[in-house]
Amino acid sequence: MLKKILLALYVLVLVVMAVATFVEPTKGTDYVSTHFYGSWWFIVLWAVLAAAAIIYFIKRRVRRVSLVALHASFVIILLGAMLTHLFARQGTIHLRVGETSSTYTVSDKNGETTHHLPFDMTLLSFDIVYHEGTTSVADYVSTFTINDGGDTLQGQVSMNKIFSHRSIRIYQMSYDTDGQGARLSINTDPWGIGVTYTGYALLFLSLAWMLFDPKCGFRRAIKALNTDAKAVAVIAMLMVAVGARAQNTTETPTPHTISKASAELFGQLYVMHNGRICPMQTLAIDFTKKLYGKTSYRGYTAEQVLAGFLFWPQEWEKEPIIKLKGSQLRNRLQLPKYVSVSTFFDRNRGGYIIGPYIAEYYRGNNDKLHTQAADIDDRLQLVMDANRGAIMKIFPYQDSIAPLSWYSPIDDLPETMEPERQQYIQCVLRLLYEEIHSGDTETADELLRKLRKYQIRYGGGSLPSPTAVKAERLYNRIPFATILFMVNLTMGLLSLPVVIRRRAKGNLILYVVAALSFLALTLCLALRWIISGTVPMANGYETMLLMAWLVLLATLIMCRKVKIMLSFGFLLSGFFLLVSHISRMDPQITHIMPVLSSPLLSVHVSLVMMSFALLSLTFFCSATALITRVTTRRDSDNYRLLSLIFLYPAMALLGAGIFVGAIWANVSWGTYWSWDPKEVWALITFMVYAVGLHRGSVKALQRPTAFHIYMVLAFLTILMTYFGVNYILGGMHSYA
Repeated sequence: MLKKILLALYVLVLVVMAVATFVEPTKGTDYVSTHFYGSWWFIVLWAVLAAAAIIYFIKRRVRRVSLVALHASFVIILLGAMLTHLFARQGTIHLRVGETSSTYTVSDKNGETTHHLPFDMTLLSFDIVYHEGTTSVADYVSTFTINDGGDTLQGQVSMNKIFSHRSIRIYQMSYDTDGQGARLSINTDPWGIGVTYTGYALLFLSLAWMLFDPKCGFRRAIKALNTDAKAVAVIAMLMVAVGARAQNTTETPTPHTISKASAELFGQLYVMHNGRICPMQTLAIDFTKKLYGKTSYRGYTAEQVLAGFLFWPQEWEKEPIIKLKGSQLRNRLQLPKYVSVSTFFDRNRGGYIIGPYIAEYYRGNNDKLHTQAADIDDRLQLVMDANRGAIMKIFPYQDSIAPLSWYSPIDDLPETMEPERQQYIQCVLRLLYEEIHSGDTETADELLRKLRKYQIRYGGGSLPSPTAVKAERLYNRIPFATILFMVNLTMGLLSLPVVIRRRAKGNLILYVVAALSFLALTLCLALRWIISGTVPMANGYETMLLMAWLVLLATLIMCRKVKIMLSFGFLLSGFFLLVSHISRMDPQITHIMPVLSSPLLSVHVSLVMMSFALLSLTFFCSATALITRVTTRRDSDNYRLLSLIFLYPAMALLGAGIFVGAIWANVSWGTYWSWDPKEVWALITFMVYAVGLHRGSVKALQRPTAFHIYMVLAFLTILMTYFGVNYILGGMHSYA
């Protein structure tokens, strides 16, 4: 009876958390905070679940120290959360430069209340630190003094750097638009943090202990796995239908542009793009991809396309280079899939033909037709900016007062700039235009070389290192995700009969291809790391690449003992790479937000991505086992053991990843758990998969078929955590 009550409470907690995440987008964060996560009944529900679990644990007479420590850690973490809820206080203090205050404001469901600090605070300064030569923010820094009973000390807070005094922690929160004031977060939690962190420490220790304990299920599964059992599997083929891309085949005259040799010199220039200084080649590729969907057009390189719009705008505006991605606008305007810029400016159809749709879009009509119109308008604006030279921020300048900045020929130049410099910036592109149109390629190329020397001379520390430039140009040349997803999916499909028939030579070839794919993906991630200067896991595109890399790593480690791992590894890594390729995740490399510049974030994302990769492999194991069961009418315990081998370390990594993320959040925002949809679904995923490790309590999971069905269904929580939150629910983590 107790077990049934415990299971019912467990499921109820999962359902309540899931429902809350779907209520939040419509009712708002404050509503779910008050009526769900902060309500008395939700707290009681967790308390009753914990109490029932403790009683059941005691009745089971579990004596294995690693398991006792693991489950005790969860109880301690819940106790810490309760203490934080009861005794912690979080508010804000707003200070202008030179202003002193000893009070802070706490907002809750009852309104705002004022509380006193045991000291006075005076804001000395607030500074926004930019990446050199750009407008991309690197950090926000508030400097203040604290007067505590006659003792004065100076403190400073920035993103991911807190200041503590007398058990009160101070965080950087926001700032006034004029830069003369800052809003700081004040957090007091005298009991909760210490207890919670104790629970975290015990959790990390017990998760690692669980993997090395010889009596634990993980070690037993490794010993029991029969690697010589026949892998008889018929897996439903992954059909990737790549439709032929219909293009406008109307013959048009070949537009003029610069030669490929000159385009190479043009691509070596530096430009401020996406908030950072990068090679012109990167801007050209982004420009061409945004217009056409590819990195080249009719045999022209991206640099030639950009140069064409700069120096022969009238010709290139007639080229069918604008790809209409959706059918709604295309059908409404009766246009082909590829059209020219000039198509949208037709006097016979009222001038700017999408103008009415743009006006309706900004009045709030955001259906597919109007969203497509807004996308086209954005791309046409990019073309106009290129024609005007607005995107050509290629001229660095710094004086004794202002910081280093990059300017385009049409920007307002500083009054302190020497007249000769101003004239050069305003005229050099015009001179380049004249030399190109006159056919004097040699002089034009020399102007490009001198312009690059000018950039190197005055660009200072804002210029990327030579290594970073080489890395970026190599990265721009090779479409890693596109090539590897085709190779890996193809090899995954072709490897199935090889694995089934157990041909040793075939396995060697597959191993070599898997190793080469792993090395290529390693190079891809290394290049992005060198280019950005940060670990490549800041957005959805990079985490998809990381997942594929981790799957290939696990494949290479396991495939010698478990040959079907080669098929799993190829198919799963290919799937992740395919998602990164077709989902249009933004692969452009930019400076990351200041709050994301933390080593804890890198650890947090790495651990979670590794766990997701291993959990994805359990899905393939179980899916294969179920298909084998249907086709052969036989169960194979080999697949269950293989799933468990992946499941144990996956749970250890996911548990550690979730709570490292909680520590990072506490350091950055002063609260280690905010009930954000991504946090909630990560916890749901952890709790759902944890059931798979409790086969002794859930007797149904002792049957291989039931276990595999459960693991396949559990994979839906990963899809929801990664994709559903990002694209449906939103929240703080929706950038990830």
